[in-house]
Amino acid sequence: MQMILSIAAGGALGAVARHFLSHRVALFAGHNFPYGTMTVNILGSFLMGMMITLFARKFSLSQEVQAFLTVGLLGGFTTFSAFSMETVLLIERNEMGQAALYVAASVLLAIGGLFAGIYLGRVLA
Repeated sequence: MQMILSIAAGGALGAVARHFLSHRVALFAGHNFPYGTMTVNILGSFLMGMMITLFARKFSLSQEVQAFLTVGLLGGFTTFSAFSMETVLLIERNEMGQAALYVAASVLLAIGGLFAGIYLGRVLA
């Protein structure tokens, strides 16, 4: 139960941080391009890489704290960080074909899913 509460707390904070940062960037950079979301995705991926490396090499933190920071905080901030980490793991295992398939399928099917959801929402509305 402690693990679930740690992830939930991190997720709540991450979602608020995403909302705040993406809106601040959009106010500064303009609304003609999704700079806010792009910034969150890049920053989240950077932080995920840094955290998992430091956890493995330098800091011995409890599983709950690690889950709070990665699954919760960064997961709430952006799931793109998890996507990036999983892609890098495939590449580091020299599974280039799997990595390419994962990237292409994730991006194309997610965008396709969004279009399908928009279509169904319009049909039902």
